[in-house]
Amino acid sequence: MSPSLILFAVPAFFALIGVELWLCRRRGRRDYRFSDALANLSCGVGQQIVVSIVSAGVLVYVVLFERAALVRLPPGAVSSWAACFVAVDFCYYWAHRASHRVNFMWAAHAVHHQSEDYNLSVALRQSWLQRALFWPFFWPLAVLGFPPAMLVTTYTLNILYQFWIHTQLVRRLGPLEWVLNTPSHHRVHHGVDTEYLDRNHGGVLIVWDRLFGTFCAEGAPPRYGVVQPLASFSALRANVAPWRRLARMAAAEPRLSGKLLVWFRPPEWRSNATPRDEGPLRTDPDYALHDVARPRGVRALAGALFVTALLGAIAFLYASPGMAAGPLWAGAAVLLAVLAAVGALLDGPGGAGAAARRALLARQTG
Repeated sequence: MSPSLILFAVPAFFALIGVELWLCRRRGRRDYRFSDALANLSCGVGQQIVVSIVSAGVLVYVVLFERAALVRLPPGAVSSWAACFVAVDFCYYWAHRASHRVNFMWAAHAVHHQSEDYNLSVALRQSWLQRALFWPFFWPLAVLGFPPAMLVTTYTLNILYQFWIHTQLVRRLGPLEWVLNTPSHHRVHHGVDTEYLDRNHGGVLIVWDRLFGTFCAEGAPPRYGVVQPLASFSALRANVAPWRRLARMAAAEPRLSGKLLVWFRPPEWRSNATPRDEGPLRTDPDYALHDVARPRGVRALAGALFVTALLGAIAFLYASPGMAAGPLWAGAAVLLAVLAAVGALLDGPGGAGAAARRALLARQTG
């Protein structure tokens, strides 16, 4: 996503989040919690910072287009844009589906699903590494002749479309439900209920799910989150914890082949050597949403630090195209450190580890 499009979209994102929050309060709904929403937004800001300094996926696409394209589609033709829209959405479906079925891809994508609420702020809860893992699914489009600028623009619009479907305020949309990915379909995708797991992977279109057997219509209201809750409001922990868990699973395997295969197994796979999961599961009937009571002053400080990081990130995105490598990486590190501090304030003393230990103790004694 180019900096210009990011900076154009940010005010709209926050305005729509404000409207949704206002409507929720008017209707007596509790779709938002301060710490969860701030964690979501921190993940999103961090993702844009990382994407701005890591562009290998785009560079590979450009090289493939320049050296291996079978044809070069005219960028001014409406038919080229229409074909690119369908092709990007098709590739997005398979990248998204793979990210739910392959452990190392899920370790990145899980960040987007960790929120136990469902509102527009969840749309901005993005992994700092997922974009790099998605790019190989789009590289074949370079060989087919889609110009890089067209691909990036179409992909960006695909992602921007998905912002508004992260809401519980919009119910069903009649005949559009047959073709488009809608809030109803995407609520299913975020559900941890057995019937909803690994369903509705489409970006703009839901037709791929209908064609390839992954579609599920919304029935009972979903429970949101991941099966193994993060138990933290830290954006840094959100991005690191799934990888640490996979590393522990790999280390526990006695054979080298097992250690390697762990990274490619589906997320639900377990072996006899797999370490015991800590804490309750989101699917437990008596599970209570993770929350940490923090003093009002601490919450205000966390909010102020986040605003500082947000404004710094906007300035950083403006300046990053012309920055040398040293200042670029240093600036990114400082901003990510501020976001980590926001999470530390929201988690409180002991952080996620203490929360997991308390939950495990309660489960064993309850």
